[in-house]
Amino acid sequence: MTCEVHREYYYLHNFMKNPGYFLRSFLHAAGVFVYVSFVAWLMFNNQKIFDEQDNFLVPVFMLLLFLISATVTGLLVLGKPIHMYMNGLRREAFTLLFATLVWLVLFFLAVAVVLLLR
Repeated sequence: MTCEVHREYYYLHNFMKNPGYFLRSFLHAAGVFVYVSFVAWLMFNNQKIFDEQDNFLVPVFMLLLFLISATVTGLLVLGKPIHMYMNGLRREAFTLLFATLVWLVLFFLAVAVVLLLR
């Protein structure tokens, strides 16, 4: 038990000294935030951009946008951790995944605070 605790402490200590994971997870989360902001802007301004068209292509466009968004955000959040996991870096993959999720939660909380303070 003591050896396992020491190993976990050593791993976390080395992770904290390696800013690469924090930077990479921040960049992945920032990429998701920027992409989601762009899609939100597009949806907010859709009547100005598309002149209130009411035909079959509008739902097709929205469903394709949804599919592309799921793919892009999925790749940004899961792409590198899955690659690392498949190459045997299991612990590092989970660390990167959870660090990215922490950044996303922080972005979410920042947006929520801005909305509440308005």
